[in-house]
Amino acid sequence: MTTENVGSWVSRFLKTTLVTINQTPITPASLIIFTFIILAAIFVTRLFTRLVFDRILKKFNLKDGVRYTLRRLTEYTLHLVGIIIAFQFVGIDLSGLAVIFGLLSVGIGFGLQNVTANFVAGLVLLFERPIRIGDRVTVGDVEGDVEEISMRATKVRTLNNISIIVPNSQFTSSNIVNWSYGDPRIRLDIDVGVSYGSNLDLVLKSLKEVAFESPKVLKDPEPDVLLREFGESSWNMRLRLWIDNPERHHQVRSDINCAIVRKFRENGIEIPFPQRDLHVRSPLPLPLKKEQ
Repeated sequence: MTTENVGSWVSRFLKTTLVTINQTPITPASLIIFTFIILAAIFVTRLFTRLVFDRILKKFNLKDGVRYTLRRLTEYTLHLVGIIIAFQFVGIDLSGLAVIFGLLSVGIGFGLQNVTANFVAGLVLLFERPIRIGDRVTVGDVEGDVEEISMRATKVRTLNNISIIVPNSQFTSSNIVNWSYGDPRIRLDIDVGVSYGSNLDLVLKSLKEVAFESPKVLKDPEPDVLLREFGESSWNMRLRLWIDNPERHHQVRSDINCAIVRKFRENGIEIPFPQRDLHVRSPLPLPLKKEQ
């Protein structure tokens, strides 16, 4: 086969009509052009966002969450523009495709309900920003930091350095604890029991000293100590304190607990063990058997 024959065969193949959409023939050549435009749009989008957001806007005092939201919206917009240009360049009228997409949506709508819900929830998260990049959140029993909000799901890195993928719809339909949302100050309640023979005033004073001596505890609002209830073997006390770094609440709680143990030992305050009274009864004498 000569070079001219090969070229003629390739030319005929590229012009072969594979399918007709809205009176527009779709050929291998048009598919190649369509794919090239889409890839070019993706490349231009990445180049543009890196130039604008990683170099230019990074010099301004924009919060990470705001910059991330603007970046995502820009990427979605540029991708959509690239798709429209690709369709128009191939010669497909989008108004005609709208009817086809409308018919297809009826058939596949039930199968894509979760995907659609997650996509819409992702847009809600980007616009309303109930969670932002870097926020400390608790999803179910898992606590971690938000790393990425994509079209379908959000990536959360746990305290054990494990990434979990959470569907976006879960953030809009479930109760999610956001430790970093709004006012960064949070209150910690630390419970401890002391024996009934303790000096109550000394207990109250010791717990307050623990809170005031810790540099991680806020002095305003002032820490408070409550006698919560009378337990079976102890007075159940509660130390209420405020911190301004919610991401460190586990470490602060541990530090305060250790300080309470040291302070109580220093002041002779006992943390009692659970106590139970055990009454032992002598066995009843067995009746003697009558001799036959």
